[in-house]
Amino acid sequence: MTVHATPRLLAVVALALAAALFLAHLADASPAPASAGTARLAGLAGDVRAADGHRYDARDDTGRTMDAAQITQRPDGTYLAVYHTLLDDGRFHAAVATSADLRHWHRRHDFGPGTHQASLAADGRGGYVLAYERDPRNHIAVRAYADGAALLDGRAAHAFDAPRTLSRCAEGTPSISAVRGDTIELTGHYRAGCDTDRQLRATLTGFRDWHAEPDRRLDRALQAWGNSGNLGDRAPVELDGQRMLFVEGQRRRGDFGSWRSYAYDPVSGRADRIDISTHAGSRAFANPSATLVTDPQGRPSLLVSVFIPQEGAAPGEAGQLVYWRKL
Repeated sequence: MTVHATPRLLAVVALALAAALFLAHLADASPAPASAGTARLAGLAGDVRAADGHRYDARDDTGRTMDAAQITQRPDGTYLAVYHTLLDDGRFHAAVATSADLRHWHRRHDFGPGTHQASLAADGRGGYVLAYERDPRNHIAVRAYADGAALLDGRAAHAFDAPRTLSRCAEGTPSISAVRGDTIELTGHYRAGCDTDRQLRATLTGFRDWHAEPDRRLDRALQAWGNSGNLGDRAPVELDGQRMLFVEGQRRRGDFGSWRSYAYDPVSGRADRIDISTHAGSRAFANPSATLVTDPQGRPSLLVSVFIPQEGAAPGEAGQLVYWRKL
């Protein structure tokens, strides 16, 4: 006997299939740590109250907010931060600043209007590579600087503005994974279907050849935690010889109070959620990054930088949070 499906039966079957797929995703969000490295990152980054030093609402010496700050250390022991600020012209401006103590920052150069979500990496030859999102026509821009002085003066030796190949609407929020000679490895996101941000990885060779592709494995790891909104910023971090990503996911699209942080293990393809506890109880954290530094007291430490959006902030904690814990 042939049974003809009714519209109602088809709807029930579709809902059942969607539920099964959702549960399958959730099954990947195992209570067991994705790896020893992600568990250690979660333990070190998870409690600001236990930090050896911290600053909420970080700003530079001109009063600019240091939103989405990414921090690295120079060979002389001082620190560099790249960050962006929304100014009175209605545009984001990326900038670089220096510090001797991780609390007080001196702005050195503004990279101009329409620059934001900056990422900085040493090139292994005494110079630096900078990547940021640039608008209009949001895309990834990459600049190379011969040395620290050139970076602080904004004198780029090489420049490349990447074509958009995965989305006709936006590609951005880059993070530099590695610099290997004339090859730069990056991650970023693209506006899938001109609707929702998804992850990408890319390679730039010789400041000429650009190749980008979706990183669906990372997408799946974040969606396993119920993130149905944008999948955004991420930064590489290495602990105990294990490389991983410190990454953000948005549980609900359009809800800035639903940004959460995760530690992603590229070997297992799984992520651990990092539940960050602040002094007053903020609950939303975006644009995460972490790096190994020598702290102002000369101790090996993990430095963490996250942005606390107003929608998920406890009183007095909105803005850029920087904190570090000795290893």
